[in-house]
Amino acid sequence: MERTEPQEPAAAADDPSPEATPEAVDAPERAEPAAKDGGASPPEPAGASAPGDASGGAPRSESVEGADGDPSAVPDGRSGKRRSPWVRRARRVALAVALLLVVPLLAAETALRVNYMGDPADGTYTRDRDAIWLGHAWVDGRKKDADVTALARRLDGTGIRDLYVHTGPMEHDGTLPESLYPKARWLIDAVHRELPGVRVQAFLGDVLATEGPDGMRLERAATRAAVVRSAGQVLDVGYEGVHLDLEPLHSGDRDYLSLLDDLRAVTRAEDAQLSVAAHQIDPLPALHSVAGLFADHPKWWSQEFFGQVARRVDQIAVMSYDTAQPLEGTYGGYVAQQTSLALEVTPPTTHLLMGLPFYHESNFDHWGHAETVAAAVRGVRLGLSRTDADRELFGVAPYIDFAATETNWNEYREGWLNP
Repeated sequence: MERTEPQEPAAAADDPSPEATPEAVDAPERAEPAAKDGGASPPEPAGASAPGDASGGAPRSESVEGADGDPSAVPDGRSGKRRSPWVRRARRVALAVALLLVVPLLAAETALRVNYMGDPADGTYTRDRDAIWLGHAWVDGRKKDADVTALARRLDGTGIRDLYVHTGPMEHDGTLPESLYPKARWLIDAVHRELPGVRVQAFLGDVLATEGPDGMRLERAATRAAVVRSAGQVLDVGYEGVHLDLEPLHSGDRDYLSLLDDLRAVTRAEDAQLSVAAHQIDPLPALHSVAGLFADHPKWWSQEFFGQVARRVDQIAVMSYDTAQPLEGTYGGYVAQQTSLALEVTPPTTHLLMGLPFYHESNFDHWGHAETVAAAVRGVRLGLSRTDADRELFGVAPYIDFAATETNWNEYREGWLNP
């Protein structure tokens, strides 16, 4: 699921609507054939053969009489047909294909479940370097001083030190209308007053034209230059960083790396942060290449490309949700694996964050009963324990404030904050 331009609903319900239960339909009783002596018998279906002994027999064109003179049954006593060789071959091929697909899938899911086992190492809790994605209502005039005060109470005692505030979306040509964020300066001042030490970054996103005709085209130098100007524009307002989220971004995109180099020059000159939202890493080697053969969106980045991005930014936040994992245990194991893969290629000077699903949906990409905050946090701790338990520039990032439930917040506090 692409989450480039979050839209805050006027009112959000915490509980999904119940699914309709299909009504049972009684199958009609089979009509008995007419009696032998009464009325005409029903017509014989095309291709049917006479009933007989189910122990064997010849095709209907070669009836065989038994000792009692009755014709014996054909091989298929129910349908009266002998399966042709091509049908048998087709079924064998279908079975082989099913096994080729199902067995590796079951093996992968089992491996993820095993990856969720064990105990996290002591001390693998917040480093007070967490972040959170916030919706557009904070800068378009809908939020008031009381909302900032409530946010400060909510974040009190947590490790959240960066706010990624949705300030876009940018236009497809890379420009950013100032009319989209009329209250940005007010928010920055209010956060500094209520939450000293917390940074406010401008969350800028757009859809890329990588899988369709519409969207931003990074291969155009003029578009990349406009994005850089938009970054300078929000820094002039007072934002302390630029958080970039461009999707769907395919692995190996050299134009994206070039854009990050140009943005880094601007943010460094302003002593500001450059952060990005990152796709997940190949859970199997080169999986993004294989997936690209069957789908427009390969979904994953190679681990090498993830490292290339991580070396160009101050913060990189993995969107470790919308994984299509069906069980809480396999989702947690997947997050543990993603955490380890990201830690392996993120330099210690870059701040790595793992996303937490602060929302509830149930669809093929995101099963709400499986993608829980509790499972994600435990997976993060397991991956951190196994790969780099002492990493300092590390945290988690909940997505997103307006969809979060009390359960989300409680699981974050209970699982990630040092008891």
